[in-house]
Amino acid sequence: MTGDRIATTRLGETGPEVGVQGLGCMGMSFAYGPSDAEESRATLERALELGVTLYDTADVYGAGENERFLAPFLAAHRDEVVIATKFAMAIPREDVTRRIIRNDPPYIRDAVEASLKRLGVDVIDLYYMHRRNVDVPIEESVGAMAELVREGKVKHLGLSEVTGDELRAAQAVHPIAAVQSEWSLFSRDIEAGVVPAARELGVALVPYSPLGRGFLSGSFADADKDLTADDFRRRMPRFTGDNATANASLLEPVRAVAEAHGASPAQVALAWVQQRAEVHRLPVVPIPGTRKPGRVTENAAATRIVLGEEDLALLEPLADRVAGDRYADMSFTSAGRE
Repeated sequence: MTGDRIATTRLGETGPEVGVQGLGCMGMSFAYGPSDAEESRATLERALELGVTLYDTADVYGAGENERFLAPFLAAHRDEVVIATKFAMAIPREDVTRRIIRNDPPYIRDAVEASLKRLGVDVIDLYYMHRRNVDVPIEESVGAMAELVREGKVKHLGLSEVTGDELRAAQAVHPIAAVQSEWSLFSRDIEAGVVPAARELGVALVPYSPLGRGFLSGSFADADKDLTADDFRRRMPRFTGDNATANASLLEPVRAVAEAHGASPAQVALAWVQQRAEVHRLPVVPIPGTRKPGRVTENAAATRIVLGEEDLALLEPLADRVAGDRYADMSFTSAGRE
């Protein structure tokens, strides 16, 4: 690591080497209200300057728009970037507001071809199954994904929001490089089953929403009052009404630790997630999302913050006190099936 550049790690025993922090790109095109394309492009470039090399998207983000948005950046930096995208959330033509979870092999093959075209690449570095449809055996889905590796369309495989047992079943079919799940000071359910399975199998964890979708950074306090009507956080139970009020009161320890370190609350929240690698003895590469170059600089600096025992003791109780689930429907999460 030199200058401001972050350190690197390998995504499990079989995956690529990447910066210890990645970049979630969803909000540049989808979900979090209006965005500025020029500022988002500058954010992509600044992240790369800082050694952030894992860029995360999905075919469902903006119905393909996020993949298209990333294509020029990938064309300019293809050898420097590890691009991760996902399949599984099909959008029916008759109702574009709905999502249907599909894990069947014919759909997987169609999805990868569409993503390759939108991204403008010959191969996807890390291809995730975004959500699990329990009606399709996971061995069947991962078998279809493995065929894409053999055909040279995909380099490495990942899974998102799977249980520990589902991960073990998948690994028996083909090596899995990474599991992506929500993991933060407010969301620690994966520590019961998923994290131990990943450590056992040599699989990396890629935490999404490590900042609690911005709540842990203090960027908003009540989704109904502070966010635009098209922001999907308004549909998440823990960010509205009495839940939001209760959860905002939990941020005081985060602010106290931040003040002690001369850091921001966001940096403390990220440093906590980064240190899970040492606690659980496996690679952990969080993918905080941002659309601002200044924020990505702040986020990357969090990789150099070391929280002490007193800090960690203050932060430890928070997750157990959070009010409200992370989704209105938890059945599509690993916690909903463990």
